[in-house]
Amino acid sequence: MAVNAQSLKAKLREMYPEISKHQLDLTLNFNKDKDAWLVHLKRGAHELTTHVEDKDAKDCLGGVKCVYLGVQIEQFIKNFEAA
Repeated sequence: MAVNAQSLKAKLREMYPEISKHQLDLTLNFNKDKDAWLVHLKRGAHELTTHVEDKDAKDCLGGVKCVYLGVQIEQFIKNFEAA
């Protein structure tokens, strides 16, 4: 199964509703050298860049949550809420 940015972005928004709830800007870019999707979250002056391995992105599209990404999103939200 091939992963594209639009389908992965839609699935991440579905699986992690806090992205939309907190009005985070979400952009995705595939890094061929790392065989991973770079996930960039932004809200105001706060930014986070992390990655999702291509295998995990495929699992995500199949309905499997990426625990690492969920933790990153949660921490990012806590950081800007505390500011």
